[in-house]
Amino acid sequence: QVQLLESGGGLVQAGGSMRLSCAASGRSLSRYAMGWVRQAPGKEREIVALIDRNGADTYYAASVKGRFTISRNSGENTVSLQMNNLVQEDTAVYYCAADSRLLVYIQAGVVDEMDYWGKGTLVTVSS
Repeated sequence: QVQLLESGGGLVQAGGSMRLSCAASGRSLSRYAMGWVRQAPGKEREIVALIDRNGADTYYAASVKGRFTISRNSGENTVSLQMNNLVQEDTAVYYCAADSRLLVYIQAGVVDEMDYWGKGTLVTVSS
């Protein structure tokens, strides 16, 4: 089992930056691709960013590409999401997730089928 705990959410003004972190316990994250998934009010969950087990390959949703950066630190067993130039549409609960599949299969599959999830952290972007 993998336990994931997100931190770093809160309130930020549009145009600002925020960094989310996800700490894992129970198992090494080196076995898993990692992702950040968000759910805005009244909307379905969507994958924001993914990073493969080695940190060599990433995927970003079109809406965040160029603004968000996902990274992982194997030594600290953590994954981070640096979010820049935030807009109100980025307001959502952000979840950290881990999955044993390759990125291509995670992207093609149902987001709710990812193996492990954190409880989420709320990011609110104000105008």
